[in-house]
Amino acid sequence: HHADERPRVPVVAALLRRNTVETTHVDAPVADAQGPSHSHGHGKTPELRLDHGRKWASDEALRAGMSRIGLAVNRNLAAVHSGRMSPAQYDELGREIDAQVASIVQHCKLEPAADEVLHAILATMMGGNETLQGRNPGAKRSAGVVQVVEALGQYGDHFEHPGFVAPKAEH
Repeated sequence: HHADERPRVPVVAALLRRNTVETTHVDAPVADAQGPSHSHGHGKTPELRLDHGRKWASDEALRAGMSRIGLAVNRNLAAVHSGRMSPAQYDELGREIDAQVASIVQHCKLEPAADEVLHAILATMMGGNETLQGRNPGAKRSAGVVQVVEALGQYGDHFEHPGFVAPKAEH
């Protein structure tokens, strides 16, 4: 009967919620797990918006992680632009970005609206990181670096972080 299927829905909903942006307007987590409306960010990116015209507050974990990602990217930009970046160097950069994103996700505590904006930026960053690690067949690894730089720029435009300067990618 249907009894053996029911426990799975909350489990699926819980897994989906663990891997997506928490939203405050969803009252029925079970509905969350059904239907094509649940996009996982593959469709339209959540809106990057400011906090009533001001940058969102950040915390130490977020600032530290983004600073480290920015430094790692800056160290490699000349090699990327000149085409001298080896697959091993791309992989090393990707591992550093993965580690910093994981640390941000684990330690960063923001208000829900700011968290939603951060998750949109991190989605762009992680997409670029997949590409720069060669996990996106047909895409040049350097295009992934450009996407990570774009995400760092979005972060700088949307979050308070005194002294943060996003790397500039040459297109």
